Amino acid sequence: MDFDYSDKVKELQARVQQFMEEHIYPAETLYEQQVQEHRWDTPPVMQELKKKAKAAELWNLFLPESEHGAGLSNLEYAPLAELMGRSLIASEAFNCSAPDTGNMEVLARYGTEEQKAQWLAPLLNGDIRSAFAMTEPKVASSDATNIETSIVRDGDDYIINGHKFYISGASNQHCKILIVMGKTDAENPDRYRQQSMILVPMDTPGVEVIRPMQVFGFDDAPEGHAEIKFNNVRVPAANMLLGEGRGFEIAQGRLGPGRIHHCMRLIGVAQRALETMAKRASEREVFGRVMARHGGVREVLAKSQCEIEQARLLTLKAADRMDKVGNKGAKDLIAMIKIVAPQMACNVLDRAIQIHGAAGLGQDFFLARGYAYARIIRLADGPDEVHMMQLGRGIAAAYSA
Repeated sequence: MDFDYSDKVKELQARVQQFMEEHIYPAETLYEQQVQEHRWDTPPVMQELKKKAKAAELWNLFLPESEHGAGLSNLEYAPLAELMGRSLIASEAFNCSAPDTGNMEVLARYGTEEQKAQWLAPLLNGDIRSAFAMTEPKVASSDATNIETSIVRDGDDYIINGHKFYISGASNQHCKILIVMGKTDAENPDRYRQQSMILVPMDTPGVEVIRPMQVFGFDDAPEGHAEIKFNNVRVPAANMLLGEGRGFEIAQGRLGPGRIHHCMRLIGVAQRALETMAKRASEREVFGRVMARHGGVREVLAKSQCEIEQARLLTLKAADRMDKVGNKGAKDLIAMIKIVAPQMACNVLDRAIQIHGAAGLGQDFFLARGYAYARIIRLADGPDEVHMMQLGRGIAAAYSA
C-alpha cells in the first residue's frame, strides 16, 4: 500500500489540525464546565463549535457513500479520525462521533427513502443525535445471538419488549432515534437469521430510560450510557431496516468502518498522551535530575512511540484492505486492530498517568478520561476475547488446511 496521502487528504489534515488548535483545544475546559451546568443537554460551546466546523466545510467527513459526505475512502479518512481523536470533544464538533456515524452509515446504506428523509437528513445536519441499542444486562451480549429483546409483528406494526443497557448517547436530550437490535424469529434454526434491526423514536410510548450507567465513576454526560426498558413499544412496520432476519448483515456493514474510526481515534488520544508525557518529563525534576534524563522514563517514551506507530500502521493497512476488498475480505485485519489499538492506548495512557503522578488522575489533564474512553473501546464493538477467538479460528483453519 502507498503510505503517501493525496494532496486532498493533506489539505484536509492541515485544515482539521488548524481547527483543532484554534477552536477545539481552547474549548475543552469550558466544555467540561458547561457539562456540569447543563448535564444531559449539549453544552452551548459545542453548538458553537459545530457551527464553525460546518461553516469551514469540515462536516460529515466520515461518510463516503453519500452526496452529504466528503467522499473519502477508509484510508483517506483514517488520519483525520486520528486528529479528531486527540480531543474527546472533537469528533462531535465535526459531526463524526459514534454512535451517530455508524447509525448514519446504516441509514445511508440500508434505509428506505422515507427513513432517510425522516432520520438521516437531520442526523447529517447535526439537528439530532442517535443511539444503537444492542447490549443487554441479562445475557452475554458479546455473543449477539444471545440477545433476547423481542420484535413481534402485529398487523401494520411491530411490538418491542426488552431490556438494554450501556446504550451510548441515549441519555442526551437531543437523542431522538434508536436503532434497536432484537429477535423477530427466535425459533429460526439459523441463529444468525433470528435478529433484526428496527428504528424506534425515543419519544415512543413504552421507551423507559431507567438511568445513566457509569464508567469508572464517570456518567459521561451529556451523552451517557443509558439503561433502557422497552415495554410493549409499538412502531410502524415501515421502521424495519432492510427486512426481518437481516440484523447481523446490517451489523457487519456497520461495524467494519466503525472499528477503523475507533482505532484511529484511540491512536490520536495515545499520541497526544505521549506528547503530554514527554513535555511533563522534560519539565519536572525528580531525584536531582529532569525526569527525561532518567533511563526508565526514556524507555517508557520509546516503548510508547513504538506501540503507537505499530498500531497506526496496522490500522492504515486494515483501512486500505477494506477499501480494496471490502469488510469481509479485511475481517482478519479489522480483528487485529480492534485487539491491538485499544490495549495500546490503555498502556500509553497508563504510563502518561504515572509520569504525571497524582495530577494524571484529576481534571486538569485529559488522561483519566482518556483512559476510561480507551478501556471502554476494549469492550465496545466486541470485546478483545471475541476478536481473538474469531481471528485464532481463522488462523487455525488456514494453516491446518
